[in-house]
Amino acid sequence: MRAHAALPGDTRKRFPLVIVGMKGWLTSRLESLIEAGVRSREIRVLGYVDDEELARLYASARMLIYPSLYEGFGLPPLEAMASGTPVITSNVSSLPEVVGDAGIQVDPYDVDALREAIRLLSEDDGRWEALRSAGLARAAQFSWERCARETLAVYRKVLA
Repeated sequence: MRAHAALPGDTRKRFPLVIVGMKGWLTSRLESLIEAGVRSREIRVLGYVDDEELARLYASARMLIYPSLYEGFGLPPLEAMASGTPVITSNVSSLPEVVGDAGIQVDPYDVDALREAIRLLSEDDGRWEALRSAGLARAAQFSWERCARETLAVYRKVLA
């Protein structure tokens, strides 16, 4: 939210921050920031959405901003890339392995780097299109069939 708030006002109005998902724990400090953004129409809070609505949101978003500190896999960035939506994500945990060079990776604690990545994808249509194409190709490398096949291979190796 701080990175988005640091963007120029016209960018914030053109690309409001849409927050999706259930409210988490220990968010009281963020709530005043969210409320101010909602009042100025620079933030929209959707809360929980079903899978169908989530797919529509991915497909219509300018970008997915996912500065997670820890991920077991990183399904939201993969889903966004599969929907043709460029991804800005963390350079930590499993996210670099999932996103590869098909997205922008930043230190999740570096507000300036995050703001700059958001600005870049907001303004540079060429870079946006390049990451859109790269994300679609990257996402195509993942499938549940491949996951099951590779998991089975590990089990067989362990059992042998």
